[in-house]
Amino acid sequence: MTVDTTSGAAAADSPAAVGRDEAVPDTAEGPDETRSAPVSGPGMLPGRRAITVWFAIFTVYAGAEIFTRHADGTWGAWACGGYAVATALFLVTRNWLAPLAAAVAGAFVGPLVWMILKVPDTSTAEVVVINRSADYLAMHGTPYLPANLITSWQNYNPYLPLMELFGLPREAGFPGLLGDPRIWTSLVTIVALTAAFALVTPGTGRDDRRRRVAVLATISVVSPLVAFPLTVGVTDPPIIALTCLALALATRRQFLRAALVLAAACAMKSTAWAVLPVLAVMAWVRESHRVAVKFTGAVIGAAVVLGLAAAPNALATPDAIRQNLIDYPLGTTTFKTVARSPLPGYLISHHFGHAGQLTVDALLVLAVIAFAIWLLARPPRDARDATVRLVVVYAVLFTLSPSTRYGYYAYPLALVGWLVLTRPRSTAADPERVVGSPPGPR
Repeated sequence: MTVDTTSGAAAADSPAAVGRDEAVPDTAEGPDETRSAPVSGPGMLPGRRAITVWFAIFTVYAGAEIFTRHADGTWGAWACGGYAVATALFLVTRNWLAPLAAAVAGAFVGPLVWMILKVPDTSTAEVVVINRSADYLAMHGTPYLPANLITSWQNYNPYLPLMELFGLPREAGFPGLLGDPRIWTSLVTIVALTAAFALVTPGTGRDDRRRRVAVLATISVVSPLVAFPLTVGVTDPPIIALTCLALALATRRQFLRAALVLAAACAMKSTAWAVLPVLAVMAWVRESHRVAVKFTGAVIGAAVVLGLAAAPNALATPDAIRQNLIDYPLGTTTFKTVARSPLPGYLISHHFGHAGQLTVDALLVLAVIAFAIWLLARPPRDARDATVRLVVVYAVLFTLSPSTRYGYYAYPLALVGWLVLTRPRSTAADPERVVGSPPGPR
């Protein structure tokens, strides 16, 4: 499975706010909202010239996907047209509504509805896994099949218990669109990204700020990094969106709320756990060790509670948990995923047998140790620093993983997009840049 392009980063904290760190109470929440540090964010939307280039690149990417198989090619055919129309409208008009509406229709809503209603869910492995695991969860209180019931790689469930909730609407009898997990993963992603941009986007008035947030969130959702995986059922976009929301809350120094958001992501997929040490170290540096400890405890505690609430009988089958959540992702199970890409970790473990597997394991351990040393020696002092570290650790770990695919690079690429979309800007940098709210139709 492949993936796409854009989401963006938590805005840098203002020097004045950093200067007031000493006065911040030592609570997990940090200062209360009325005394939160002023948020430095995008002073205006990205320039139309840059956005036009982005959408031209999206068009080429989607066009290339047309030649792949099954759901990927279906999305590519829809999205290529949507992106092409959006690019043309960015060139010949001055409004934002028409091109973004074309992108939403062509790259997201159109293919999503078409594939849910016209393409059997067997074409999307992630949808099959979530639906099957939700069925098993409803019957047995755990989403993890024991070894004697696993007959193919699609019987494994590498997701944490909260992810299976996306399959419960179908189990409850919801028909058509409402019964498909992709509708609910899309809803969580859109809400989380919108909330994240709302936290870091200033404005000269309420309406102006809402327009900016709407444009930034729409650009993120329709980018291939988000629209493509949402459409075909890949489960990474909700995790990425919740990560961005946690980063945005950390920017506002609302660490307790960031912990609860991150806990939800950590209860869905193991990839979210990489965020915990980075934000914990940031909380230690920016606030105090007490805030960092409370943040860490809140994430772990809430994630455990959410996981047990979603799958109350999961702990009764520890062997099934180990097989699904540890052995399968590491590629040591009898049946191995077919969603593997020729990246270094896979190539070494695949071509050199047991020695190759040990080599990859050693490289992963060394990478984690090196990252920990870097994190402690050069701790992130704001959410942008934290995002940069997440980009690096995700890129390295996915490259060295023995059971990996190109699609996982959506994590570092989306976080780069978050950084780009939320960086402070100067009007002098681009004469085409839009100051204030998007212009209306002309």
